[in-house]
Amino acid sequence: MTVIDETPAAAQAVETGKVSSHLHPDPGYDLALHPEPTGREEIWRFTPLKRLKGLLTDAPSDAHLQWSTQLPAGVTLTPITADEAREMGEFLPFDRLAALAVAHAGGAMLLDIPEEAELDEPVRIDLEGTGPDAVVWGQIIVRVGRFARATVLIEHRGQAQYSHATTVLVGDGAQLDLVTLNDWSDDAVHAGQVGIRVGRDARVRASEFTIGGDLVRTSTNVEYAGPGGDAELLGLYFVDAGQHIEHRLFADHTAPKTKSNVVYKGALQGEGARAVWIGNVLIRKVAEGIETYEENRNLVLTDGCQADSVPNLEIETGEIEGAGHASAIGRFDDEQLFYLRSRGIEESEARRLVVHGFFNDLIRRVGVPELEERLRAVVEAELERHVLTDGKA
Repeated sequence: MTVIDETPAAAQAVETGKVSSHLHPDPGYDLALHPEPTGREEIWRFTPLKRLKGLLTDAPSDAHLQWSTQLPAGVTLTPITADEAREMGEFLPFDRLAALAVAHAGGAMLLDIPEEAELDEPVRIDLEGTGPDAVVWGQIIVRVGRFARATVLIEHRGQAQYSHATTVLVGDGAQLDLVTLNDWSDDAVHAGQVGIRVGRDARVRASEFTIGGDLVRTSTNVEYAGPGGDAELLGLYFVDAGQHIEHRLFADHTAPKTKSNVVYKGALQGEGARAVWIGNVLIRKVAEGIETYEENRNLVLTDGCQADSVPNLEIETGEIEGAGHASAIGRFDDEQLFYLRSRGIEESEARRLVVHGFFNDLIRRVGVPELEERLRAVVEAELERHVLTDGKA
């Protein structure tokens, strides 16, 4: 945990838009703010830069993902210009990947949910890549009107080198469940920045599930447009041999009486499986009376895996309700296995039950029944590849 002394720069941070975090460079559109990384920078030191291929190169591309949508009545999806996206208050790019995506996307797709709408079915956006070679730049804005209630499901699949910048604007008193599924082919490369601005007394639950891809690096950033906002960030990932899965979370408490809760859980199996989780909470001087907690758990199922878990707290005021973090990397719990084995359950079945229990509290919060069943099936299929076949961990 890092406690930051009050300075004039920190006191003005909210007004100037500066982050005031040693873990995050100041955002901006200018690529000069985001030079090509060397791997020694704090935000890049865990990322295998060579595997990002063309996503760090300043070059336009006409390639696109294939879009398929299901929009409930009253919900619209329309293209807007880059200038219109800026006027809406989109999140500024936090790194070179997002800056290039904004620069080359050619505008954004605006998903608009009107004020006071109460959607009985999810909004669905399926994005599919059709080839592993072409670079695809993308930009999406999700705008949820005041007092609306909605679930938005975004699924990525197929083959692609895809980098996107997504902004989620949640109006006062609104409630949003945002579910993202990264179910890429084994050779896909995916980089994404998701910025969520939570309105006064609004509630957001953003769930991210990463179960595919060669390299996936996502950054989710939350800030608050007024007091009373509540953000819950949930994540599940299953990392196989050779995969690099990296999740970066940043909760920036820019208003008083706000809440954030982060829970990410992952399992790793196979030689060269690598998981990276970086969590950071910045509690600004103005953010009195806030509550925050961040947690990351990693379950190592086989030899040859590596997990890095780095939780951080940066605090500019002591007038808070509570703040904390937890992080763990470990193998199967011997006591849990012994308990199940002592009741006549075979070892492979006991291991299966432990892993399902590890993930189930996250899966049951998705709120989309067919997706919950699909995620449980994915976990079962992953277990069949290693844990249930060799009986070792």
